[in-house]
Amino acid sequence: MAQKPSIPKGTRDFSPSEVYKRNYIFDVVKKHFQTFGFQPIETPSFENSDTLMGKYGDEGDRLIFKIIDSGNIYEKKLSEDVENAISIFVALTYIFRDVTTAILEDIDRYNLEFATREELYEIIKGKNLLKHYDNKLEEWGHFLIDDYKYRIAFTDKLNAYREVFLSNCVEFIYGRGIDFKQVRDKSDLSEHYFKWADRHVVKQFTTDIFGKIEGEIPNINKLTSDLLVKKISEKALRYDLTVPFARYVVMHQNEIDFPFKRYQIQPVWRADRPQKGRFREFYQCDADVVGANSLLQEVELIQLYDAVFTDLGLKGTTIKLNNRKILSGIAEVIGAKHLLVAFTVALDKLDKIGEEGVKKEMLEKGISEQAIQKATPLFSLSGSNSEQLLQLKELLKDSEEGSKGVQELDYIISSIEELGLQSANLSIDVTLARGLNYYTGAIFEVSAPDGVNMGSIGGGGRYDDLTGVFGLKDMSGVGISFGLDRIYIVLEELGLFPSAIDQSLDVLCVNFGDREALFALKLVRELRKSGIKADVYPSSVKMQKQMKYANNRKVPFVILIGEQELESNSFVVKNMKEGSQGTYSLDKVEEFINSF
Repeated sequence: MAQKPSIPKGTRDFSPSEVYKRNYIFDVVKKHFQTFGFQPIETPSFENSDTLMGKYGDEGDRLIFKIIDSGNIYEKKLSEDVENAISIFVALTYIFRDVTTAILEDIDRYNLEFATREELYEIIKGKNLLKHYDNKLEEWGHFLIDDYKYRIAFTDKLNAYREVFLSNCVEFIYGRGIDFKQVRDKSDLSEHYFKWADRHVVKQFTTDIFGKIEGEIPNINKLTSDLLVKKISEKALRYDLTVPFARYVVMHQNEIDFPFKRYQIQPVWRADRPQKGRFREFYQCDADVVGANSLLQEVELIQLYDAVFTDLGLKGTTIKLNNRKILSGIAEVIGAKHLLVAFTVALDKLDKIGEEGVKKEMLEKGISEQAIQKATPLFSLSGSNSEQLLQLKELLKDSEEGSKGVQELDYIISSIEELGLQSANLSIDVTLARGLNYYTGAIFEVSAPDGVNMGSIGGGGRYDDLTGVFGLKDMSGVGISFGLDRIYIVLEELGLFPSAIDQSLDVLCVNFGDREALFALKLVRELRKSGIKADVYPSSVKMQKQMKYANNRKVPFVILIGEQELESNSFVVKNMKEGSQGTYSLDKVEEFINSF
């Protein structure tokens, strides 16, 4: 049966029409990036895991797609690295096998053909077997645990369950009903026995002991899921373009002229829950400046947003503005500075879960009801930007950091008011937190015009020391990102794409036969030299089918070259929109070209 094709959730195929529209957005954004003096770079689609992890907060880290090492590398790491990081469970399995083998060897010495349950229980009471058990515990204790105190705790704990452990060995052997005489005549007893034994049966008996001691022995080299991921996954798909950019700056700092204005348009991946406007694979269009502390860069980036969205015809967007220092100051004055990250992550969800939902999450994160009550005025801050600045100034007068954030916000807003914006609106949103760990100053977020049901279509902020984690200290930066996929949806919903954006062919020559087609190819060659998108239908099928193809491709002009045109060295041009047609001489192709 043929496999039904599918693609992973949160990913998409794009038709030619969709690609043309996406490229239209790319071209507009790229044009303004360049006019604002930004230079292009590209980075790999995946980075080393330690480059990405720990830069986005706990929630962001959980959304990073990790890449499992493939092929022989994966198998090698499983066999060498992972199995060497052995867990208590694996140790118990081997101890179980070793002790069971010792019991079988005792049976061999007694020349028993079959062993009753009572005979097996007599064997496990013997001094030799008990000594063998103790030796195995000591051997595995040394292998598993470096700390002497915890190693003794491990052996003591297993000794406390020795009777249960040995009973499990007996029941395991008795349940197999082995003909020991037959086995002895053929091959080594233990080798034959364990080659034949089902692994899940060993696991069943071992689990009984494991469940009794799990969690009671600390500091053990236990095989955890985190350890497993580290052993088999050292790379991850990039979550955004900002952290890879910081890594790029550090690695190429001696080649870069600072301040460095860079733009980057590449896909990113997030293990998020797919929904409208949210995908697991999507493009980001970023512009960043590093090596400059001036707030003029924030002013420039707001103007860049305004220029791009105005050019796209997307008027009425709102550029929301906040400052991380203000958020830190608020956390300080309400007595929750030690829970700043939890505070900002919850606050950032206000538009998703509402005021009560935010308060509930804050309580769950350990923020007191008294602190939440002090923060309540934030949810209803109103008035013009100037009026909100005055309210914030009063609220944060006892916080030096918060007051500095208000001053920075004041400078940016007053500068924009003096310069003006073409079509965007600038608005303070003190609940804007953008739950990322690396923003330290201004925070931006762009929302679509009123009436469009869409989340943010852009965002960014200032990060004073993002490169510091890679060894380059005091390198301040600020950047913004355009959400291509959401912008696409908004433009589509509002009908803002140019009408002929997906017109991929200007001229189609109808194919009446090999001789006519060759003549048409000469004409097409001249048209293409002039930048006209032209083609010849590949086969001489019915004209109705060729004309239908031209209509489906939205071709504005169809050229007809039949026997009569061959004789007169001419061609007929049919205007598909108007229905009119005209005849041109092949010697005067430029007349037709000029009509474009």
